[in-house]
Amino acid sequence: MQNWQQKLTSWQRKPITRRASLFVLGYSLVVSITLLSCGTQKNQTQSQTNSPVSSTSTAIPTPTTKVFRVVRSKQLTALAILEKQGTLSAKLAPLGYKVEWLEFAAGPQQLEALNTGNLDIASTAESPPVFIQAAGAPLVYLATTSKNGKTVSLLVPVNSTAKSVTDLKGKKIAFQKASIGHYLLVKAVEKEGLKLTDVESVFLPPPDANVAFSQGKVDAWFIWEPFVTRAVQKNIGRILFDGGELRDTRNFYSTSRQFYQGNQEAIKVFLEELQKAEIWSKDHPQEMAEQLASVTQLDVPILVEMHKKYQWGLQPITEEVISKQQEVADKWYSLGLIPKTVNVREGFLSPQEYAGFTPKEVLAVAQQQ
Repeated sequence: MQNWQQKLTSWQRKPITRRASLFVLGYSLVVSITLLSCGTQKNQTQSQTNSPVSSTSTAIPTPTTKVFRVVRSKQLTALAILEKQGTLSAKLAPLGYKVEWLEFAAGPQQLEALNTGNLDIASTAESPPVFIQAAGAPLVYLATTSKNGKTVSLLVPVNSTAKSVTDLKGKKIAFQKASIGHYLLVKAVEKEGLKLTDVESVFLPPPDANVAFSQGKVDAWFIWEPFVTRAVQKNIGRILFDGGELRDTRNFYSTSRQFYQGNQEAIKVFLEELQKAEIWSKDHPQEMAEQLASVTQLDVPILVEMHKKYQWGLQPITEEVISKQQEVADKWYSLGLIPKTVNVREGFLSPQEYAGFTPKEVLAVAQQQ
């Protein structure tokens, strides 16, 4: 499989050239058209003032000229509820944005799209941002979440005799490279005094890993919800252990530096609506399950139980969060899986900048810690 990092394209500035004469001509035409338009609008205004119809006419809405592209949630968190309820589209429409929800296999694929300008808001675990920063992409971390370690598990076949990761020494373990599964496997083997090289890593995106695991071509699979619950319900796999005690990191919402610089008001609206969806999801587990049952192909009671694994609500970016993310970067470099050291701070903003778009109730969490 081709390493996803090799697919990353460099950010390029397209040179813009204009002949001076064409510029002057074009500018003159614009001025002329503008003056003519103003005169026409003035006459139209006077005509409408004297017209009995004008007082009841509906104003023509401003046409949408910008696109706000958000990743479609694969983990079925509050981000999925935000899409289902349509509140983000309603809030951004007056600002001239059309919301699009795009689907990707996992975090690394999201950030590749972010880097190439094909996605605006990504939702990933801790490792994909480090790998994309190592590739030179100007990433911006927008917000973080609770650790939610229980939503990620190491699955083994139902007939497997493995009782711990030690029993998987020399065995094939599937996971998406540079994902939370990859990171937690590193933590798990080190906890048992092993190395990552003591198991055979099989780099597969979730859909391919699902097939390989179902067909018995790999001995274990490190994956997140709802893949975990689906496998258990279909009696294909059982949970060897989850990341509840292993995980010391968080998920991140991120964007590109270019998108951040030109769309801060829209980003502020997005985080406000996302936080509302987080709180709604926490307070309405039954309704949330009902809305997502058709998407997950899981029964409502099963979804209610699955969502009990989650901790809801956005979290603020703090020094502790930044320091932990730097530890992650240093770990991947020490393992030789990224080509250079990464200063993760280059992707974080100042406290003043975060205060400008982070929901107030989320900022208040930092003051309580």
